[in-house]
Amino acid sequence: YDQQLRSIRVLPGVKFPVVQLTRDELLEQATATVLAGAKGLNAAASVPATEKLAAVSTDEVSQLLADAQHVMRALDLRLADHSKHHDILKTIQWALIEHRQLTGMYQSPYQKQPMELKLHPIRLCLTGQAWYLIARPTDSTELRTYRVARFQTACPLDATASIPSEFDLDAYFGNAWNVFRGDQSYDVEVEFTSEAAEIVTETVWHKTQQVQRLDHGGVLMTFTVDGLDEIVWWVLSWSGRVKVNRPETLRTMVIERLQQALRLQEL
Repeated sequence: YDQQLRSIRVLPGVKFPVVQLTRDELLEQATATVLAGAKGLNAAASVPATEKLAAVSTDEVSQLLADAQHVMRALDLRLADHSKHHDILKTIQWALIEHRQLTGMYQSPYQKQPMELKLHPIRLCLTGQAWYLIARPTDSTELRTYRVARFQTACPLDATASIPSEFDLDAYFGNAWNVFRGDQSYDVEVEFTSEAAEIVTETVWHKTQQVQRLDHGGVLMTFTVDGLDEIVWWVLSWSGRVKVNRPETLRTMVIERLQQALRLQEL
């Protein structure tokens, strides 16, 4: 207390932590910073944010954050490269936060020319190794899923976005294998050889996944999925180590694509 100035003065070198975090919480913050810098995410702003946290914290906290980041590195998350779409991603994020409509040019792989979109943005999610925007076109009542990397331009509008209060992301995707939900639900049963059993069971591939160990060392996996167009490519990635037991429709799709692959190799 300074009697002459009649006020409290902070002595040089004194630091007041902005937040009180435990060691485990600091470790998680450092881990998030490392992951955010991975190729595909490119969330570079997470690094200076952690540096600012370290700057206003004690020397012990600063050293812990630095050490934790030093011993970890996210090499390759196999994400779609969004480095060229960083500004577009930020534009979408702010449009969502500020409840503003969005317009932009979008290049669909199913159309030759880019199309202009005017959207009510609803949610942004990272799934299937890429960022996706769930939005409703202003001239439609149907929600659609857009891959962020396919936007060529994006600009917020002054108009307020209409976002349904009852929207639920899990309900929207249902039992889609990834992000595109089909019109019909299927009970899928696939059988893996003993050589693939340990590897395939290391990962939870779908929220409905059930695993049964078989006497010969293989595994039986079952799923309930909405649509087969996405899961068929997953099954094909295990070619030679998996057999489709049901449904017959999925088995036929796998066989047709394998036959097509063989024909291509014969050229």
